[in-house]
Amino acid sequence: MAQQRRSRVLRTTLVAATAATALILAGCSGSSNESSGDSNSFTFTFATSNNLKSPYQSLADDYMAANPDVKITSNPTPNDKYGETIRTQLSAGNASDVIQTTPGSGDARGLVPLAEAGFLAPLGDTAKNLVPKGSESIFEYNGEVYGQPLDFTVASIVASMGTAGQNGITEFPTTMDDLYADCSTLTAAGKSMFAVAGAAGPNAGLTAQAIAASRVYAETPDWNQQRADGKVTFAGTDGWKDTLQTIIDLKNGGCFQPGVEGGGFDAITNGLAGGTSIGGFIPSGSAVEIAAAAPAEADFKIQPFPAPDGGKQYVLASSNYTMSLNAKSADNSAAKDFIDWLATPEAQQKYFEYSGELPISAYQDMDLSDTVYSSVVDLLTDGSYTPLPANVWPNPSVYDALQTGVQGLLTGQKTVDQVLADMDSAWDA
Repeated sequence: MAQQRRSRVLRTTLVAATAATALILAGCSGSSNESSGDSNSFTFTFATSNNLKSPYQSLADDYMAANPDVKITSNPTPNDKYGETIRTQLSAGNASDVIQTTPGSGDARGLVPLAEAGFLAPLGDTAKNLVPKGSESIFEYNGEVYGQPLDFTVASIVASMGTAGQNGITEFPTTMDDLYADCSTLTAAGKSMFAVAGAAGPNAGLTAQAIAASRVYAETPDWNQQRADGKVTFAGTDGWKDTLQTIIDLKNGGCFQPGVEGGGFDAITNGLAGGTSIGGFIPSGSAVEIAAAAPAEADFKIQPFPAPDGGKQYVLASSNYTMSLNAKSADNSAAKDFIDWLATPEAQQKYFEYSGELPISAYQDMDLSDTVYSSVVDLLTDGSYTPLPANVWPNPSVYDALQTGVQGLLTGQKTVDQVLADMDSAWDA
């Protein structure tokens, strides 16, 4: 997908989305940093998963270019340790002013528990006006918004259809039988269907959630609420058992790269960019990042993981990334102005171009038929998606149990029943 085309699509969309734009601009008059604060500098921490330039760094660079009196010191942090790192820094009082967080409570970087602990400062109407309707509870604490959404992310499979075609696979498999057949073909050629960062907890956890979309949430969209009400458990849900068993079957079927249990995020970047793997369980924006290091013919598309026999295709899709303000930086006008700027149509356009993630302010009005999202347009249109489950789980320990559990499945040190029991124990703790 050409960057010029993305720019044109988004520019047209943002002009059309006048209502959303008006709301955004109402809270963004301070983007030139002409406020009464004493400092024109701040620090900015965000997660990174590869050695490619982060879209957050690009946004910071653009902001400084437009505001030469502002100095942003970036602190990129490896994704697999990100949540633990920022919690430690916040507890120690030496965290950055602006922090990348996630909605809800289920991740170690989840904004709700961080706000509850007093680590984050409340944001204003600019952030509040961007919160998707019906999702207020995972952006707010005590009626205040603590994270400004940036994106609408599809988290499923980023696949190189160019690499697939070069290996005789003309269409991405839609059934499990076809998937295993393609895995065998690729294994015989010294390649793999999927590259998975098995040693990186976040990717292990995302892999399981992407598979669970069609095995749990397609049939029971309100499964998380049922679990909160005590009506279901992980251990007692066939869909969750099938999800984790599928991970074992994929490994045994040669669908993952050799040594998957020790793979880092570089295994995904190198595998997809180098053509040794077809796809990876990663957020949609990663397609743009990896495409920058891949041949033009790679042709990346977002693909749903095959549903079980007779099942419905389903993907994960929601706003998964937020910007938050350190409570100790509540008086830093430069930091607050930067967060406000990220909500403007200009910044939203840049974010889309740099990250490939759909802009939270305009995605519903965009024509995605000629983009990396073309294979999932119908699913998004008819609502065949669920928010990232971990975002609405009650505490980070549940997701930790899933991440480490999947890693245990890959090494053979855990069973499906053990992982699900650990998740239930973490939920009920």
